[in-house]
Amino acid sequence: MSSLRLSVIVIMLLTLVGCGGPRAVLGLPTAASSSATEPLATVPIYVATTRARSDNLSLPYSAERSKTLNFAKLDIGLPRNHVPGRVETSGQVPDPRRHFSARTYQPIADRQEMIRRLNAALAQRAPENREIFIFVHGYNNNFADSVFRNAQITYDYNIKSVSLHYAWPSAASIPLYVFDRDSAMVGRRGLAETIEIAAQTNARRIILVGHSMGAYVVTEALRDLSLRGRSGVLKRLGGVVLAAPDIDVDVFLSQLDDIGDIPRPFTIIVSQRDRALGISRRLAGGHPRVGSGSEVAILQKREIAVIDVSDIDGGRHNVFASSPTLMEIVNNDALMRSVLREDQVPPGQTMLADGASVIEGAASLVIFLPSRILGGLVQASAGQ
Repeated sequence: MSSLRLSVIVIMLLTLVGCGGPRAVLGLPTAASSSATEPLATVPIYVATTRARSDNLSLPYSAERSKTLNFAKLDIGLPRNHVPGRVETSGQVPDPRRHFSARTYQPIADRQEMIRRLNAALAQRAPENREIFIFVHGYNNNFADSVFRNAQITYDYNIKSVSLHYAWPSAASIPLYVFDRDSAMVGRRGLAETIEIAAQTNARRIILVGHSMGAYVVTEALRDLSLRGRSGVLKRLGGVVLAAPDIDVDVFLSQLDDIGDIPRPFTIIVSQRDRALGISRRLAGGHPRVGSGSEVAILQKREIAVIDVSDIDGGRHNVFASSPTLMEIVNNDALMRSVLREDQVPPGQTMLADGASVIEGAASLVIFLPSRILGGLVQASAGQ
């Protein structure tokens, strides 16, 4: 690739993601700031990360790669001016009245202590909410960026589960796309171990969500668990969601072959208007990305449900996290729990001729059900 072409792509990426300014920092409180205004909400986030530890408390985990998992718990404060879908941040010491900020940071010693802490958090929830929600961030995130995004999703979607954040060592630098891709590969074993840890808790089920390049970490971790014969761990997964996955279609189909019996429901959120994935496709020599939504029929045959958000709030790369429309529809992740049930078409859905469906009140949102479910629906209709 010529230096001119690379420069043009970098400029386009800067325009798309708007990350030319200072990056987020945690802003852990000091004695001087302890009397700050109470936040809108405080979201506890448990962390497993293959980022290396740092002595800098503004970013206690760096972009360096760790050979072992590090664990922690953070309490993230949301500012009172929070707008649903946004992560209000500052590149300097954040003002808790206007920015996301970390109120506490507690390193956790080891794997067994992490399991104990997760079980304690699960026990504090109502029985139906004793679940673990694992979120895996995407490309170009530092530690604060990704933890704040997890807290925003947890709060805005009213997720009652215990939130467990997996942070792989992204460089948080737009030109270092290849470094991030390599780090995603390095980070797959850490996520596999994180899933194993969650599977050893008392959680009723585990939901796994990966965004963009983080979806690649997810599929590689599932592949790793399958190839190591960890089928019992995979069966503990009660759902997998890949949002705007930055994965080559052929690579993804190969991963599915290695995984075998995929966790269900398995859902992919796609958008034909995702410009970031369009640039990724150019970097890959024109090979389509799974998140662009060009191969829906193939995904349906692989027993995967596809949600097309092309016409939802602009269909941008992070629309899954920032869309007020989706937040209203999901209402405490009901989309994952009800729309993608394995035994029926959910209430409020209308089947289309091509095997897709739309949700009443949000006709722009199209859901393509897996072929196995469609076959069952046809048989059920014939028997009526």
